[in-house]
Amino acid sequence: MTKYLFLLLSAISFSLSAQTTNEGKAILEPVTRLFTGMNLGDSAMVHTAFTKQVSMASIFKDKNGNPAIRYESSLDAFLKAVGTPHDQAWNEPIWDVKVEQDGNMAQVWARYAFYLGKTFSHCGVDAFQLFKGADGQWKIFSLADTRQKEGCQVPPQVSVMFK
Repeated sequence: MTKYLFLLLSAISFSLSAQTTNEGKAILEPVTRLFTGMNLGDSAMVHTAFTKQVSMASIFKDKNGNPAIRYESSLDAFLKAVGTPHDQAWNEPIWDVKVEQDGNMAQVWARYAFYLGKTFSHCGVDAFQLFKGADGQWKIFSLADTRQKEGCQVPPQVSVMFK
């Protein structure tokens, strides 16, 4: 495990400490697995965090400053990007994690910063929708995020990890 993965998991653990119930921790487990797999470049690990059918979208401003939405064509495209060797690890620490649940559906809302190695790329909010299947396992069926490069308020305990 890389030093950055340990720091990433520490930041996630810090964020998760607010989730005191066992079910809350179970809901967050696939989110943690997603970010761990992204950091390691392990597309098989990332794949296990998702249901078979997934919706993925990013909200951002286009080059003219207009609001835009981009849908990921498929989970396969995302998995290929994760698993394709890259020079720097993908680090996505999260904080201000909020979990809501009703029966077999849950939502996780968290602020994040994305780093390529130690280099800041962008920040925003991740919004996960999760489903608890008959096997009792939570899986992500929808993921949307916002993306911005300016106006990010990354907590000091997160930004210091990448100095």
